[in-house]
Parts: sequence; C-alpha cells; structure tokens
Amino acid sequence: MKKGIHPDYRPVVFRDPSAGTAFLTRSTIGSAKTVEWGDGAVYPVVDVDVSSASHPFYTGRNRVLDSAGRVERFKQRYGRAGR
Repeated sequence: MKKGIHPDYRPVVFRDPSAGTAFLTRSTIGSAKTVEWGDGAVYPVVDVDVSSASHPFYTGRNRVLDSAGRVERFKQRYGRAGR
C-alpha cells in the first residue's frame, strides 16, 4: 500500500438516538463530535438515523398496509365498465 493516500482507520462510536443504543467499531468516517466510552477513552461519534435497534425489519415492528383498500380503489378506477 502507498503511504499517505489512505484515510485513517480508527475506532468510532455509531449512535442511534431514537433507540438509545451505541456501538464501537472501526471506520474511516470522521466526526467533530466526541463521546466518552465505557473504557474511559474518548472516541469520535456519528449519529445515525436507523440502526438494527430501530429498523422495523430487525425489530419485528413492521407497518401493515391497507392492501385491500388499495385493491378496491384500483378496481373502481381501472375496472371494466361491463362487469
């Protein structure tokens, strides 16, 4: 690998404020905000909108769509006039 052309690969905390969870991993992403982790060290923190703790697929809280109402509206709008 060439020296000086790659971004720094360092520990970073990713935090999901909506779920109240955070995890420490390594990344090249940078952030001006920092947080003190459980080991006493200070790491850059990146706030994310969705994580596995808040995503409906992983939590099992899927939204149920009103598909029957949609089908009926479609049939009314585009159904054959002879039926």
